[in-house]
Amino acid sequence: EAVCGAAVRAAQAVDYEGAGTIEFIADGSEGLRADRIWFMEMNTRLQVEHPVTEEITGVDLVEWQLRVASGEPLPKRQDELSINGWAMEARLYAEDATKGFLPSIGRVTDFHFPQYRARIDTGVEAGAEISTFYDPMIAKVIVQRDTRDEAIAALRETLEEGVVGPLVSNSGFLWRLLGNAAFGAGAVDTGLIERNLEVLASRPEPSADALARAALRLAGTPGVMPWSSQSGLRLNAPAQRAVLLADQFGRQFAAVLGDEPAVDQWPAARETSMDEGGERFMLRFARTDGGGAGAASDGAILSPMPGKVISVDVVAGQAVIKGQKLLVLEAMKMEHALIAPFDGTVAELNAVAGAQVQVEAVLARIAKAD
Repeated sequence: EAVCGAAVRAAQAVDYEGAGTIEFIADGSEGLRADRIWFMEMNTRLQVEHPVTEEITGVDLVEWQLRVASGEPLPKRQDELSINGWAMEARLYAEDATKGFLPSIGRVTDFHFPQYRARIDTGVEAGAEISTFYDPMIAKVIVQRDTRDEAIAALRETLEEGVVGPLVSNSGFLWRLLGNAAFGAGAVDTGLIERNLEVLASRPEPSADALARAALRLAGTPGVMPWSSQSGLRLNAPAQRAVLLADQFGRQFAAVLGDEPAVDQWPAARETSMDEGGERFMLRFARTDGGGAGAASDGAILSPMPGKVISVDVVAGQAVIKGQKLLVLEAMKMEHALIAPFDGTVAELNAVAGAQVQVEAVLARIAKAD
């Protein structure tokens, strides 16, 4: 009541008419109290989270916004509104939680979320390009259920069943966050993610079942029978066959096929996707000939994405210490500082302020101090 009253007074103070949001920040360390809530800002527009209000009130805020802008009165008064159940929204972003939530760019070739389970607000479809020029949000995933626990479960299941790829998204991060015990209990503060970052922003491995299904999908051929190959044959026991798979991040995993059909002639350069826990794994048979590109040598500062160099804070030959800012890259409305990985000297500097750079371009190289 105190917050809503303050919001109304703020709007009246500037004679504001139209859709808008007043934001506050609260100190809940001693419980939620009216004298521990402070004004932050006003946005003279709808917020990204407006579907949550729409789902629990049954009103269309966008329609109301247009009606008010046209000079019409609000269709309902405050006391005519009621709240029904719980709604929850997740912002699905093209970003990599394992890399400090850096944006991920590329073409979205697969995009599908179950509409029967949730409301999906998006301007993205299969074939769309996520570029460096706009915010990397792909969609808003909204659910409405009778209770908060049911809303959390429904949102988690929606993310589990959804498909977005091949670029990296935060779907898995959201799935793990929704499963966090503190989040489930409503014990949420601004330090929740940081305290649980090791788990929430981890890059999980596909399960043994997912690996086995991926291997069969890669190797399986219609009409092949279990006894067509003696590979993995064991006397008086089911045949066991293990193959080596690799994912899009270069990690390798052993997949056990058990007594499923085996194929000796595996097709080259084939890839399959497995979706699990909100993550998409692109799996293929691993190379065993020692091929593949090597990792960049120690000290190479690579551009994590295409973007624009907006400042360079060092010069060639300069001594630097671990963690020192070398340059700042701007992409997708965000600034990303690139820092020295260890004490040393700037042995190579290719970055120039104002220049556009591509992903994995070598911007600088730090020679380790003796």
